[in-house]
Amino acid sequence: MANVIKADAESIERAAGLLRAGGIVAFPTETVYGLGADALNPVACARIFEAKNRPSFDPLIVHIARTRELENLTETVPKRARSLIESFWPGPLTLVFEKKYTVPDIVTAGLPTVAVRMPAHIVALALIERTGRPIAAPSANPFGYISPTRADHVALQLGDAVDMILDGGDCAVGLESTIIRIDGERAVLLRPGGLALEEIEKIIGEVEDASGPSPSPKAPGQSLSHYSPRTPVRIVRNNDIAGRISGNAGLLSFRPPPDTAGYAHIEVLSASGDLREAAARLFSCLHELDSRGLDIIIAESVPETGLGRAIMNRLRRAESHYNKC
Repeated sequence: MANVIKADAESIERAAGLLRAGGIVAFPTETVYGLGADALNPVACARIFEAKNRPSFDPLIVHIARTRELENLTETVPKRARSLIESFWPGPLTLVFEKKYTVPDIVTAGLPTVAVRMPAHIVALALIERTGRPIAAPSANPFGYISPTRADHVALQLGDAVDMILDGGDCAVGLESTIIRIDGERAVLLRPGGLALEEIEKIIGEVEDASGPSPSPKAPGQSLSHYSPRTPVRIVRNNDIAGRISGNAGLLSFRPPPDTAGYAHIEVLSASGDLREAAARLFSCLHELDSRGLDIIIAESVPETGLGRAIMNRLRRAESHYNKC
C-alpha cells in the first residue's frame, strides 16, 4: 500500500521535498484529496496522468497559496475575477485564466487557459508554501471513479502509484471546487461544485451555465461520464424509492426514508435534509455502497438549489457511465 502519513510539520516538509524532486503526493483539501505534482515540471505532471490513467485531453487545476502567485501563471486577472478572489479565496472556487507560457501544456491539455484555485485547508496551504512552487492536482483517484474524501480512499484506489499520502482527516466540503471562467463581461459556469452558484451571482451577477458534459473538456470534470462507482447507479425521485428495489440493491437516500424494506444497505446523506451536509457526505457514502458487493445503487434525487446542483451533477455523471455501456 502507499505510504500514508499523518500530516504534521515534519511530514509536510518531507512531502514538499518529494514534490520538488519530481514526485507525486496525495494531500487533503477542503473539497477532496488531490494528487499533486510541481505544476511547472511537465515530467512530474505526466506522472499524475499515468497514476490516474487520466486522458491527456483533461486539464489539471493549479493550486496556489498566495494571490500574488497568479503573476507567474496568468496573463491578466479580469476585474470580476478579482471580486470573486476577494470574496471566496481561499475556498472551493476555481477560476480559469489566459495562461502564461511558463505553464506546461500538459497541465492545460494544450488549451490557452489555466485553471487556478487557493484551497482552504491548512495542510494544503502549508504544503504549497513549503514546496515553493504551485501544485497541479486533480482528485486522487483513478480517472472517472468516485473522488476521495479520506486518505484511506486514496490508498485503496491508487496504492503504490503515489509516493506519499498526507492524512489530514475527512474533507469538510466533500465536493470538488466550482469552476468559473470570466471572459470580458461574460461569466461562465464550467463545473458546479462546493461553492453554490447563487453565492457567486451575488458578487458578479448572472452566470451562464455551460457545465454539461463534453467530449472535449474545457475544464476538469466535464467528461461525458465521471465520479462513478463500479456499481451501477440509477437516480429516482423520492416517491419512487420503494418501487425501484430490484435484487441486491443499495439505497443512497437524501433524508432517512420512511420504508427501507428490501434494500441490502442504506446510506443517508443528511438526517435533516441539509444540502451542505449531503454534499460533504456524498462521495463517502458512494464509497461505502460500492464496497458492499451490490448489484445496483438507487440514488434519491435532491433539490437542485445551492449545493444540490453540484450533487445532482455528480450523480448524473455517475449514472451516465452505465447508460452508455
